[in-house]
Amino acid sequence: MIIDIDLIKILIPAILTFLFGILMTPSIAGYLYAHKMWKKKNVQVATDGRPAPITQKLHNDEGVHVPRMGGVVVWGSVLLSVASIWIIAHVFPGPVTNKLEFVTRTQTWLPFFAFFVGAIVGLVDDLYAVADKYDQKAGGLSAKKRLLIVGIMGFVAAWWFFFKLDMTELFIPFFGMWYVGWWIFPLVIAVMLGTYAGGVIDGIDGLSGGVFAAIFSAYGVIAFAQNQIDLAAFCFVIVGGVLAFLWFNVPPARFYLSDTGATALTSALGVVAFLSNQVAVLPIIAFPLVATAGSSALQLLSKKFRNGKKIFLVAPLHHHFQAIGWPACKVTMRYWILSVMFAVAGIIIALAG
Repeated sequence: MIIDIDLIKILIPAILTFLFGILMTPSIAGYLYAHKMWKKKNVQVATDGRPAPITQKLHNDEGVHVPRMGGVVVWGSVLLSVASIWIIAHVFPGPVTNKLEFVTRTQTWLPFFAFFVGAIVGLVDDLYAVADKYDQKAGGLSAKKRLLIVGIMGFVAAWWFFFKLDMTELFIPFFGMWYVGWWIFPLVIAVMLGTYAGGVIDGIDGLSGGVFAAIFSAYGVIAFAQNQIDLAAFCFVIVGGVLAFLWFNVPPARFYLSDTGATALTSALGVVAFLSNQVAVLPIIAFPLVATAGSSALQLLSKKFRNGKKIFLVAPLHHHFQAIGWPACKVTMRYWILSVMFAVAGIIIALAG
């Protein structure tokens, strides 16, 4: 019976979030189109200042007038779901309704903090980008400002882990617990910055939604297996919101996830990896994000130290595949396949180790 209630605690919020997302999307999409919430001009130069004709062509070919800020569907549906469950639990208290509430100090306060702070930061960046207020390569907040904010979030998360949750050891599959002590601070900050860098995977219709759904599902399964029921509920609530977004993001996309969604999801992901004490398998479970961020970093380093020579036709990696002739739908489907494969591999390693 305990297992049944735990499953209900995970499934009901996830389903509720999905339904909220589906129901709210027509209004959100209508608003985004009515107010022309898309970039008024595409990226014409790379982050190193050199011309980026391939990137410009790819973005011109993929719907210039498709709105940003589709991530509002993800965090908006999560917010409505959590608020509804809290209201139900307090207006109709009982053994079942009380069990549904999963906002707790030890497991979900910090993920929710990272998720919603990331959403707000990304939303501000998106608003600058669609308004074209500043003449910046990225179109919104500068990269330094965004990295600084994510770094501060990482420091806050590390402080919470160390001082509130007494986390001084990390689990390494097949090797056991390793003492890290104060090193938890640079480790958390590095992971938060790393996951944030993977957020640029939002570039093709349907791509980011499928990848993030697989990643958070994997950590949800791991958390459930470790009896971290509240954390598992959080992960699958995120999955519910992502799937609602994906319902409208499959080709032809109604909108893109953009920074308000990507920053929220990547910020929460870094925190979830540490809370589950399975950060060691994060590079496996989130391999598509690693490949995305890594390809961009390698491209920048190559152009800097090899006199402008590139490794890829264009970065990140998914756009390279497009540039060599893969249809966008083929890139998306293959990324989905790889996401599921690496997610399953990560689950097995985490639980077997």
